[in-house]
Amino acid sequence: MSKNVTDPISPWFNICEELGEYIGIRFGRIAPGTSDPEWFFVRHTDFDGIGGMAELLRSLPRNHPNRSRILERYRTMWASLLKYQDENGMWRQLVDRPESWPETSCTGMFTFAMITGVKQGWLDSRAYAPAARKAWLALIKYLNADAEISDVCEGTNKKNDYQYYLDRPRKVGDLHGQAAVLWSAAAFLRHAA
Repeated sequence: MSKNVTDPISPWFNICEELGEYIGIRFGRIAPGTSDPEWFFVRHTDFDGIGGMAELLRSLPRNHPNRSRILERYRTMWASLLKYQDENGMWRQLVDRPESWPETSCTGMFTFAMITGVKQGWLDSRAYAPAARKAWLALIKYLNADAEISDVCEGTNKKNDYQYYLDRPRKVGDLHGQAAVLWSAAAFLRHAA
C-alpha cells in the first residue's frame, strides 16, 4: 500500500501485510515497474488476513508469546473494517469505495471472523454481534436455489488500475465464496469459548 494513504482503512491493510510477512504470505503481486494501488481490494486480505487471524487466535495457546500482539492487531483491524460495512450488511469489493459492488466471499469471511471474535470475547458483543447478524442476513440473500453463492470476485492479482478491479468478473458457486458461507455458518453454530 502506498505510504501516503491516510484513509482509516490503512491500519487494517497494513496489519494484513505485516501478518502476511510474519507467516510467509504475500498479499497480491505487483508487476515490475508498477506501484501499489490507492484503494483496498478485499480479496487480498479476507482469507489470509482477518479470517486467518481469527483461526490463528483460536488455535494459539493463551500463553503464546505473540498471542497478545496478534489479538491487538485483530481488534485494530476490526475497528477499521467495521466502518466499511454497507447499510445492507455487505462489504464492497473495493472496501473503501462505496461505488464498487458488494462482494460475497469477503463478506462471508469477515462474518466468520466477526462471529468468532464475538463468541471468543475478543470483540465487544454490543457493537459486533448486530453487525455480524446483519452481514449474515445480507449474505444469504446471495444464495440461489442450488445453494450456490453469487457475486464472488474472480481471483485477482494486484494492479494499479481502478477500472480493472471494478470490472472483475462475478462468479457463482466459486469455492472462495462457498467456503466463506460455510465457515460463517459453522461459526454461528460453534459454542462460545
